[in-house]
Amino acid sequence: MASDALLKRLVFALNGRRYEVAGGDVDASTTLLEFIRTRTPFRGPKLGCGEGGCGACVVLIAKYNPMTDEVTQFSASSCLTLFYSLNFCSVITTEGLGNTRDGFHAIQKRISGFHATQCGFCTPGMCMSIFSSLVSADNSKRPEPPNGFSKLIVSEAEKAFSGNLCRCTGYRPIVDACKSFASDVDLEDLGLNIFWKKGDKKSDVGKLPSYTLGGGICTFPEFLKTEIKSSRDNLDDANITVSKDSWYHPRLPSNILCGGICTFLDCLKSGLKSSRDHLNDANITDSKQGWYHPRSIKQYYELVNSTLSGECSVKVVVGNTSAGVYKDQDLYNKYIDIEGIPELSYIIRKDGGIEIGAATTISRSIEILEQENNSKSSPNGSVVFKKLAEHMSKVATPFVRNTASLGGNIILAQKYQFPSDIATILLGAGSTVCLQVVAERRHISLEEFLEQPPLDPTTTLLLSIFIPHWISDTQAQTSLVFQTYLAAPRPLGNAVSYVNSAFLGHVCFDESSGDLVLSNLHLAFGAYGTEHALRARNVEKFLTGKLLTASSVLGAIQLLRETIVPTKGTSHPEYRISVAVGFLFSFLSPLAKGMAVPGKPFSISSANSLDTDDIYNLTLSSRRETTSGDEYKPIGEPMKKYGVELQASGEAVYVDDIPAPKNCLHGEFIYSTQPLAFVKNIKFKSSLASEKIITVVSAKDIPSKGRNIGSMSMFAEEPLFGDPIVEFAGQALGVVIAETQRYADMAAKQVVIEYDTVDLNSPILTVEQAVQNKSYFNVPAALYPKQVGDFSKGMAEADHKLLSIQVKLASQYYFYMETQTALAIPDEDNTMVVYSSSQYPELAQTVIAKCLGVPFGNVRVITRRVGGGFGGKAYRSFPVATAAALCAYKLRCPVQMYLNRNTDMIMVGSRHPMKAHYSVGFKSDGKITALHLDLLIDGGISEDLSPVIPSGVISSLKKYNWGALSFDIKLCKTNNTSKSTMRAPGDTQGSLIAEAIIEHVASVLSLDANRVREKNFHTYDSLQLFYPDSAGEASTYTLHSIFDRLVSTSSYLDRAESIKQFNKCNKWWKRGISCVPLIFKVEPRAAPGRVSVLNDGSIVVEVGGIEIGQGLWTKVQQMTAFALGQLWPEGCEGLLERVRVLQTDTLNLIQSGVTGGSSTSESSCAATLQACKLLVNRLNPVMNKLQLQSSTVSWDNLISQASQENVNLSASVYWVPDQGSNSYLNYGAGISEVEIDLLTGAITILRSDLVYDCGRSLNPAVDLGQIEGSFIQGVGFFIYEEHQTNSDGLVVSNSTWDYKIPSVDTIPKQFNVEVLNTGYCKDRVLSSKASGEPAVVLASSVHCALREAIRAARKEFADSTGSKSSPLTFQLDVPAPMTVVKELCGFDIVERYLESLSTMN
Repeated sequence: MASDALLKRLVFALNGRRYEVAGGDVDASTTLLEFIRTRTPFRGPKLGCGEGGCGACVVLIAKYNPMTDEVTQFSASSCLTLFYSLNFCSVITTEGLGNTRDGFHAIQKRISGFHATQCGFCTPGMCMSIFSSLVSADNSKRPEPPNGFSKLIVSEAEKAFSGNLCRCTGYRPIVDACKSFASDVDLEDLGLNIFWKKGDKKSDVGKLPSYTLGGGICTFPEFLKTEIKSSRDNLDDANITVSKDSWYHPRLPSNILCGGICTFLDCLKSGLKSSRDHLNDANITDSKQGWYHPRSIKQYYELVNSTLSGECSVKVVVGNTSAGVYKDQDLYNKYIDIEGIPELSYIIRKDGGIEIGAATTISRSIEILEQENNSKSSPNGSVVFKKLAEHMSKVATPFVRNTASLGGNIILAQKYQFPSDIATILLGAGSTVCLQVVAERRHISLEEFLEQPPLDPTTTLLLSIFIPHWISDTQAQTSLVFQTYLAAPRPLGNAVSYVNSAFLGHVCFDESSGDLVLSNLHLAFGAYGTEHALRARNVEKFLTGKLLTASSVLGAIQLLRETIVPTKGTSHPEYRISVAVGFLFSFLSPLAKGMAVPGKPFSISSANSLDTDDIYNLTLSSRRETTSGDEYKPIGEPMKKYGVELQASGEAVYVDDIPAPKNCLHGEFIYSTQPLAFVKNIKFKSSLASEKIITVVSAKDIPSKGRNIGSMSMFAEEPLFGDPIVEFAGQALGVVIAETQRYADMAAKQVVIEYDTVDLNSPILTVEQAVQNKSYFNVPAALYPKQVGDFSKGMAEADHKLLSIQVKLASQYYFYMETQTALAIPDEDNTMVVYSSSQYPELAQTVIAKCLGVPFGNVRVITRRVGGGFGGKAYRSFPVATAAALCAYKLRCPVQMYLNRNTDMIMVGSRHPMKAHYSVGFKSDGKITALHLDLLIDGGISEDLSPVIPSGVISSLKKYNWGALSFDIKLCKTNNTSKSTMRAPGDTQGSLIAEAIIEHVASVLSLDANRVREKNFHTYDSLQLFYPDSAGEASTYTLHSIFDRLVSTSSYLDRAESIKQFNKCNKWWKRGISCVPLIFKVEPRAAPGRVSVLNDGSIVVEVGGIEIGQGLWTKVQQMTAFALGQLWPEGCEGLLERVRVLQTDTLNLIQSGVTGGSSTSESSCAATLQACKLLVNRLNPVMNKLQLQSSTVSWDNLISQASQENVNLSASVYWVPDQGSNSYLNYGAGISEVEIDLLTGAITILRSDLVYDCGRSLNPAVDLGQIEGSFIQGVGFFIYEEHQTNSDGLVVSNSTWDYKIPSVDTIPKQFNVEVLNTGYCKDRVLSSKASGEPAVVLASSVHCALREAIRAARKEFADSTGSKSSPLTFQLDVPAPMTVVKELCGFDIVERYLESLSTMN
């Protein structure tokens, strides 16, 4: 009976606790993440993207097979895992590994000890990915590791969290923490940590937190095993199936999608709303909601064709992974989970190959292929199976492959034209599929299946995929060749390919010519903008039987260009075609005589060189040098971060972790998709999601005494809602209110907005249009940067001139891991409490109060910690906090808003895009005499803080002595989202412009770029001229010594020479190296502070600065212990555990200011030090009295006596920088070396070396982390992150699928950072300097190195073809991803090369 499939109850374990839920008690569309976070006490898994693309929500899922008494466990994305798919499963979150009460796990302790967390939002997911990898390795049959280690090896450790994103750390310390468990690790190679110090005689594993082999955690509790055993009749409900062949296949729940992998039949979301033939089953027709588990194909067909789907929407699933890519546009009230159908899980060996059930996971498929590769029964099939497994391992992420199914990926490719890697490589391997079409089973080729109309779930099921054995024909003396290729933004997965391919064929030797001949060819291509993967049959036919020569390969490539035709609207079409050509060339060239094979035969013996043909698998390494100071202990010590274990255990509370108050509702913005229009009407589609709408709050709901304000700065205000005119795509129009955040998000998708553009001008969407319309923001004269010298005179002195050369820099999205969020709670007497993830609670309070029309004192804004900010949680956080407060005010109940990633990326804004033109004059020796810059800055629709950006650009530009410097800067007002400050605002762009000029001058003069750089370094006199207010004393100008030190320690000269030799010997790979200096102006701001000592001697500290991951609380804690330590008999370090830093509360500590500009930690420490000095002065008389009675006075006795004498034990201050120290300069330098693949444009950062002057670091570990993290964020801006909009200015790179921040597989393979201790700086707080932002600028070294590698490539092919155009002159914009690199290297270089060979022959 079909009704038997209805799930009556769900039983599972969460961190060892039993949970039982009746079938209808939880909405069937509820995800595991939502259930955990809203119905249990655990908050460890975080919602970072809702797409399975960031890893913040990773948990461990375990299943038990009572027949074999085996437990299988795997990581999974809880944001996509549907809750009801977990019947009789066990789930472990990071709290289940360890916590405050039960003690922390070794993973959590090592994450803490290796300083591997900053904001901490991603850390719980990191811990779970690492734990899953450890458990998987320890359960293998590998030899026992040495005591204290796992069976994990270093190469696996580096990939253990390859799907987890982190915006703060730069990944290096996380890699070290994970590698510390590896059995083959050299502990001496691990970075800075608290377990041993540099110079210790031995780095002993015994100093690390103890690790128990197997993870030390019970992943599947005994009570659940007992319950399963006692319910043997319900084994199918427990999702346990034994396949009929000789292998037991533990069927994982296949719940996740990410990076191009989808579980089977997630794509069968047809809605199924048409009427069906009614079955006489009252039990089915009576039910209108629920989760169904058919146990057979017959039962499945009964369900999908019953009246069950006649009056409601139905979703057919195995997991829910397609929702990560093709997001649900409405709710469903029926779910049919076909995972329990046995035929979908069979794995059968056959003489001709292997048949894999469609519901088999990707990870399991890889295991099967690897087993077959190693099987004695199939020695000739190993080459195909091995390559398939290797390629699948580069698809998606570990926690996706563990759960996504083979068949689902193929069906997505067939139904939605998903650019699947797996469909392409299986097509190339000649695979076939088995379909169940009602009562008939059909076997067809995968090629035929992909060409069919989209599969109809009411009639057809994909049962299995058959992969044939391919063998060499010894009798015919043919050898089998098989290769697969992909070009994707990330080498190790979690990114959709631009193009992929798989080539198979037999090769035989032609004795008469001595050439090779191909036969039985399968040439498959996919993901290039085609409806589905296809075989290039015309190319196959052309090559079959032909001798492989340059002419025949060229002919095949010309035919291929006619075959590979991307559909209209495909991004980068020429790139995709060119890469497809490169793949075919890579396959054929090793088989042809006289061709330069796309490998790297050249080798260098130098110890400073990286030489391997597989650079993607290079082991990550680093050198991290810091100097600790003893003068101000514990200041200067590399202490672990304050509260770091709480972050690792998931117990650190962020805004969305606050338990929702009673009757709390949830809101989601509805926004405009047009840039400039009247809003005529707002309505909602008739849908299930629309039924969840409680109300919509808009501008008409603003109180009469309030006003339509959503943000403000010192320059202007910005409206909360577009009313009656929307001014940009992404502007808020209202807030949809529903019972849950998921309902609100889904309901917002149902909106239908009618626009009218009558009587309105065309929107201004580019800076060029702004210039035409004279649409500018005013930059106050006090903020407009000062010009230097006489430009005309400088140009007259020049020997050479470059005029009006363009540089373009695009935008960058913040991508904080925690999106914008706020919780507003109405309080008594018309007051409001707002918990906001904000870098500027003080101004948030002002905006909210103005919107509501209440006194500022009626609004309390509280911020404990922020899950990443980078400037995006300053002014851009106000609209969310204000909207939540307005909704709560109107509805008189708590309202929470937590923007989903798509909405956040569309609405919030980003870094300022810029377009610059420079004219420069210079001498023949490289000395620059004059520079003029015309700069257009896109500020978006409102001022925000845009008027400060010009000064940042010019300040960074002034790091060189240009002789004379003039500029014309226009801050453009456009109908785009407001641009705001982002880490090193203006400085990041200005530095790149400066380096582009220097390198252009060097190329014109054929000089080494470093020679030109040093020629134009400042003397101290010119430094004072360019930075008159912040140059400081001559002794503090350390750039020359830093640059020299970096050039020496990085072996720059030797490496530069080696790169020249490498480029001469490698046609298809080129390298470049570049070194850039840093001068960064920092301006500390005033800050409040309060230090209070309680009666038991514990200390609480309040500062205005917000902990956003930069270690502010840690430095404040250290400063407190140092300043009060003179009263502590055992030394100041004993006070550390007594210090507690409190969250920011705008009614408790006023004038807190904004956290940003790299100076807030410094200012907060200065305020703390000043407050502590007040307390010391008050306590000293008491101490003197007590010392007359006893030579030793304990801290507790001192505080007790002071309390009895009514001494004020709370000191409040407002620290203001001295007039002479309100700005200073930071110095540093960076060298980066890159390698590019000319056939794909793929970029590998081989090595980066940084030297940075931190003064006397308050905490070297914290500062080192800030330097590394900001550098990697800068790499994202300069190389990887493409912030794209459509023709209306609406952001379209609005998900983890479309926007790629750096991941662990794209950071430098060798990353060396030295933090210098440059000694005494009298105007700084204990001689310290800022570290949070400046190193972003040093990432321009990667962009410059990339330019050098491209220049080498262009020179190579210009020479070989006799081109008259100069290869040295080209524009390299920002960002410069692989698509741009390939274009600049040449889309036709393969054809040009083959034509030159053909001519020679």
